[in-house]
Amino acid sequence: MSADSNESFDRYAEEYDSALSQGLAVSGENKDYFAHRRIEWLRTHLPRDMTGLNRVMDYGCGTGSSAPLLLDILGAKALIGTDTSAKSLAIAARDHNSQNFQFLNFDEYRPDGELDLVYSNGVFHHIPLSDRAGAVGYIYRAIRPGGLFALWENNPWNPGTRLVMSRIPFDRDAITLTARNARDLLRCGGFEILRTDFLFIFPNFLRGLRGIEPYCAGLPLGAQYQVLCRKPVPSSEN
Repeated sequence: MSADSNESFDRYAEEYDSALSQGLAVSGENKDYFAHRRIEWLRTHLPRDMTGLNRVMDYGCGTGSSAPLLLDILGAKALIGTDTSAKSLAIAARDHNSQNFQFLNFDEYRPDGELDLVYSNGVFHHIPLSDRAGAVGYIYRAIRPGGLFALWENNPWNPGTRLVMSRIPFDRDAITLTARNARDLLRCGGFEILRTDFLFIFPNFLRGLRGIEPYCAGLPLGAQYQVLCRKPVPSSEN
C-alpha cells in the first residue's frame, strides 16, 4: 500500500470498528457477521487436498479481528498478520496476544514460500493500481506450491456496496476492482483460478431469503466476491 494509505489507517486504527460499523449499518449487520460468513464460505469450498492447514496469512490484517476466526474456523495452527499500519498492528498484537499469532509490517515479513493459505479481505481496493501486481507477487512468493490465495473484494456492480463504501471514511477514495479485474491480476501473477463466488445479496431485513444465496453465488449479485486461486505445483513435483 502507499504511504497515504498507511497514514490513513494509522489515523483510524483506534476508531476502525466504529467507522466500519457506520457503513455497514445500512445492511443491518455488523462486521463479525460478514467475517464469519466469509471464512465459513472459504472453509466449505477448500479443495479436498487442503486439510490440516499449518501456517496461514491474513494479508492486510488491520487490527487483527479476523485472526482468531481464521484459526478456529479453518483449523489452522498459526497465523501471520501483515499490514502497513503500525498502529493497527500494535492493536492486533495487544488484543491477540498468543504464540499462535504474529503481526508484522509488510517489510518485516520475508516471503518464504511456506504458507498453506493467504486470506485477504477488502485490501486491494486500497492499493494503488501501479502497486497491485507487486502485492500479488509478494503473496505468490509467500505461498508454497499447491497453496491457496483467497482474495475477497467489494463488488462494484452491487449498489449496496457503493452505498456502504460511501459511508466509510477510509473507503470513499478507494479504487474498486471487478471480479474480472481480480482474476486477470491473479493470472498475470502466476496463479491458477479455481473459482469465483459472490456473497451477501440480502440485507438483514430480507434474511429469510439468504438460504438461496449459495445457489446464486455464480452470479455477480453479492456485495462481495471471493476469487480462490492456487499457486501451481511445478511439473517435477506432481
